[in-house]
Amino acid sequence: MTTTTGPAWSRQRSPQLLRGLAWIATTVVLLPLCGVRGGTADDELIETAAAIHQRVWTIDTHVDTPMRLVGGGFDIGQRHDVGARGGRVDLPRMREGGLDAIFFAVFLGQGERTAAGNAKARDDALQIFDAIHRSVAQYPDLAAIALHPDDAPPLEAQGKRAIYLGIENGYAIGNDLSLLTTYFDRGARYVTLCHSRNNDICDSSTDEQGPEHHGLSDFGREVVREMNRLGLIVDVSHVSDETFYDVLDCTAAPVFASHSCARAVCDNPRNLDDPMLRRLAQQGGVIQICLLDAYVKQSPPHPERAAALAELRSRYGKYEDLSEDQQREVLNRWEEINRLYPQSDASVRDVVNHIDHVVQIAGIDHVGIGTDFDGGGGLVDCRDVSELGRITLELVRRGYTEEQIRKIWGGNFARVFREVQRVAQQLEAQKP
Repeated sequence: MTTTTGPAWSRQRSPQLLRGLAWIATTVVLLPLCGVRGGTADDELIETAAAIHQRVWTIDTHVDTPMRLVGGGFDIGQRHDVGARGGRVDLPRMREGGLDAIFFAVFLGQGERTAAGNAKARDDALQIFDAIHRSVAQYPDLAAIALHPDDAPPLEAQGKRAIYLGIENGYAIGNDLSLLTTYFDRGARYVTLCHSRNNDICDSSTDEQGPEHHGLSDFGREVVREMNRLGLIVDVSHVSDETFYDVLDCTAAPVFASHSCARAVCDNPRNLDDPMLRRLAQQGGVIQICLLDAYVKQSPPHPERAAALAELRSRYGKYEDLSEDQQREVLNRWEEINRLYPQSDASVRDVVNHIDHVVQIAGIDHVGIGTDFDGGGGLVDCRDVSELGRITLELVRRGYTEEQIRKIWGGNFARVFREVQRVAQQLEAQKP
């Protein structure tokens, strides 16, 4: 977000942003929507989009960059090249892309649901929290850990990026409710209830074994209530449809999907269908549209890519069981596979198709952006955080107003964030 009281550089249009917008303007064919007819964007459109992108507050609610930070193998204060296995997020590229704030995910793959497995998950989570705090502390002039929705504007005025923390996979809790307080005190402000498999909290949308709890478990209901009490946002990305409805029946505060898309546009179980979008909106929630191509656009089979990924899984086994060096090897090989065998040609235009659909079904107040960069997110024309201004250009091209873009890029999520904290304060005040 740019304010008149901010530093001079923040009030100028980034040359990198303008070049990026110009590039996409020459490569994307326009679609008629919102009263705008087709044609290539001209310089005036590019200037308008760049100015809007600089003025609005922007937040990406989900990236997996912390996987690169464990062990000190990645420096977020240095600019990296995505084409040279440099990941998709660092502080210099956040500035180039006009991104003011971001949620770093403390990601845990689903491991054994035993006492030993839960203990390892807890220890791994704490290690990732420590790695994030160390990395951000190295660059006090560039970024700071943020805890509240209103922390970001003052940081931006100082030329700093706001780094928020979330947990991806409630497996980090195991079956110990007190760990929610532990993680909250470390800076977590949301928890994704599960990942790709069922856990003790709920069913996943993609567990090959099918439903176990048929939604939330009894313990899962306790988790949701405790998250409400603490002021942790409940994240319904990855959860099964049954879990989704159980959560909304149980929660006292709005929830969000930190990185999901619309199932009507791309038929993937990780996405939300129209009744789910309507229900989410009825309770004041928001869906943050993801840039992971498999959730954005259905693609034809890719046997070479499938074979390469199968070989990677066969060679290394479960990611969560690997050493730090082995995990880095897997990430490097995964990026190489993505380079050699791109999964699809999903583009910014396809992502904005999802935004259009959510606006049509749920309304302009219930959509945002959560890229899943460094966790699979990335498009042919938006490869990393430095290129996020291209989404704003496509929104401007389709006739979205500055106020609507402000809501999409952060206003809607900030509203949910504040309401979750307000509910927590209310629940605390009601305690006997």
